Amino acid sequence: MSLYKNLFKQTAIYGLAMVLPRMLSFFLVRLYTNPSVMSNPAEYGVLTIVMAYMVFLNVILSYGFETAFFRFYNSETNKEKVISTSTISIFWSSIAFLFLALLFRDSIAYFTKVDVQYITYSVWILVLDALVVIPFSKLRANQRPIKYAIIKIGNVVVNLALNFFFLLYLPKIAQSNPDGFFATIYRENFQIGYVFIANIIASLLTFIVLSPNYININWKIDKALWKRMMNYGLPILIAGIAFAINEHLDKILLGKLLPSNIAESEVGTYAACYKLGLFMVLFRTAYTMGIEPFFFSHASNENAPQTYATITKYFVIFGSFISLVVIVFADLLKIFLIPNPNYWQAMSVVPLIVFANFFLGIYTNLSVWYKLIDKTKIGAYISVVGAGVTLLLNFLLIPTMSYYGSAIATIAAYGSMMLISYSLGKNQYPIPYDMKRIFGYLILSVVFSAISFYIPYIRENYFIKTGIILIFLYFIYFSEKETLIRILKRK
Repeated sequence: MSLYKNLFKQTAIYGLAMVLPRMLSFFLVRLYTNPSVMSNPAEYGVLTIVMAYMVFLNVILSYGFETAFFRFYNSETNKEKVISTSTISIFWSSIAFLFLALLFRDSIAYFTKVDVQYITYSVWILVLDALVVIPFSKLRANQRPIKYAIIKIGNVVVNLALNFFFLLYLPKIAQSNPDGFFATIYRENFQIGYVFIANIIASLLTFIVLSPNYININWKIDKALWKRMMNYGLPILIAGIAFAINEHLDKILLGKLLPSNIAESEVGTYAACYKLGLFMVLFRTAYTMGIEPFFFSHASNENAPQTYATITKYFVIFGSFISLVVIVFADLLKIFLIPNPNYWQAMSVVPLIVFANFFLGIYTNLSVWYKLIDKTKIGAYISVVGAGVTLLLNFLLIPTMSYYGSAIATIAAYGSMMLISYSLGKNQYPIPYDMKRIFGYLILSVVFSAISFYIPYIRENYFIKTGIILIFLYFIYFSEKETLIRILKRK
């Protein structure tokens, strides 16, 4: 059990590094949707579209080297060579992007229909974030989750504080003292610009903290190692782009496929309600941060397949419970997270988005087999299939169903990826999953969630919905009683 306890400990700390910042980001969503900040969902829609483009570029600028770093750091004897080669590669590619993006920013602005000043801000944020990819990966590989968590949380705290200052307090200070210093830096109707400036400052401070990683290395690249890392990482890049398509292209397509007079507003309402799926994203992200190094470091163990099977089962148990709780209390969460009722019209997408993220988490577990046998191309192929489903369904459904069509496309994409990975993995790297229980937990949570959300009388009755959660918990206890008793006795 010490193996699982160590995994849980690291996942908990990495989870804190991801969950706490995301919890703090709840305040950003609440801030942005505040009637006094972005009362019109169209403004939030513009910000969402720009951020969606940035996700794609984040993936491209890391080009699979984060996962490649873990793979080669664990397999190579000369670990310093892995660190220097990956760091130098990311450094020069980021500098090249900075030069080209700033040179052609007017053309980029014309193509994306985004204000050129937002393009400039985005470029600097993207470069600063790319430069800390390997330093953060090094912390994870060396099992230094506490330092990792402190830096990550610090970044978000600075970003959050600056957002609140620029969007809430700076206008009041400038108005009360029009001749003061703060009045000279205040600009009216510049809310989106202030969001980017806050991001730049937070990213710059993070880079400064991690900058010793660029000083204390041998600035000599190993070309043979670099080629092997690129061969390993490029399929992951393709998978990353496909993931970005599944996760964020819908916001861009909504802006392009819907009539121009409602497009940005629809994107804004969809993006706000989409955030209620953040609780499942938190769980999935924290788990992934802890599990990826774990998968590689325990691949040579004789009982590795059984370990992976057990971990997957408990991921499904926790994920099913979290999904059900979020959907049961979604109407309460929206009051806290989205204070402006103008954004609530897209609440119908919440169950679909929650389970879509849950399916993605299950896929993360099921994808271990192709990473361990160095067939990452298969992962790229699976992700491309998912991206194809996303593109097809978005183009088919957005014109008639708007954002609800995008939500359907998202859950269909991740569901198909999950099923394909499981089917292929059975032959390539057999893992004894307890499919009977896994399938039972998943189906029960889906059914209970649908009952609690889509039946009007039950949706309004929290006594009944709380009872549904208790029934689900009893089912888990009844099914896992022997394991729970064994764990308690060992304590």
